[in-house]
Amino acid sequence: MKSNFEKLKDVISELRDPENGCPWDLKQTHESLLKYLLEESYEFIEAVEEKDPSKMEEEIGDVLMQVLLHSQLGSEKKSFDIESVSAKLTEKLIRRHPHVFEKNENAKLSADQVLINWDKIKLEEKARVEGLISHHRISSSVLNAPPLMAAIKIGKKTNDLKFDWSDYTQVVYKVEEEWQELKEELTPHREMNREATFEELGDLLFSVAQLARHLSMDPHDALRAANKKFLRRFHSMEDLMKSAGVLLEDMNQDQMDVYWNQAKINEKIKN
Repeated sequence: MKSNFEKLKDVISELRDPENGCPWDLKQTHESLLKYLLEESYEFIEAVEEKDPSKMEEEIGDVLMQVLLHSQLGSEKKSFDIESVSAKLTEKLIRRHPHVFEKNENAKLSADQVLINWDKIKLEEKARVEGLISHHRISSSVLNAPPLMAAIKIGKKTNDLKFDWSDYTQVVYKVEEEWQELKEELTPHREMNREATFEELGDLLFSVAQLARHLSMDPHDALRAANKKFLRRFHSMEDLMKSAGVLLEDMNQDQMDVYWNQAKINEKIKN
């Protein structure tokens, strides 16, 4: 009797059957599926934040579906499949956890020491694959992470190398400096240099990410919370308009601001 996982693999395979499969699934490539992997991952994050086990179960299943779809595509090209992925992951986990699998009684490590060892083993693996040890202290592979996460990773690594601001007040000055440089590019009555503006905007975002790091706050969490707050207030504004019998589409910005401000006041009173 097949396990549920084996049945799931069969379903994914049938979806990609050249003759009887799903037209949408058959059109997909590794590249076209990337956005869905990100979306499903963030939906799982939301389920965890809501502490909803049923929703977590569903959303992590959607993440698993993306893993299986990519593995199925690899299998069709005879480059990799879910079995080879599983074997490689098992080998890597054992290799990067010598304190667990080598049964060395002297290898009692703290969680921080485990992370240090993990990074050290990764560097050794990379050196073996590339045949050399780079003099660069921060691998360019850090850029593979989402931009905000990459900025935090870079900051943590430079901090380990003692190349960092001493406290958050210094980062505040840096954020202000980058903000001023961006404003200079956006001076009214002056044609915008889009390339320079793009660069200054990036510098500002990078500095804000470093400020979050120095405050021991996750910028992803802060931005998600801000997104949720805005949407909550926007929905409240729409509810107020509906109660008043007016349509958003018929209003100008000043008229909408009246309802927006009332939504903010109502929220503060409620809290």
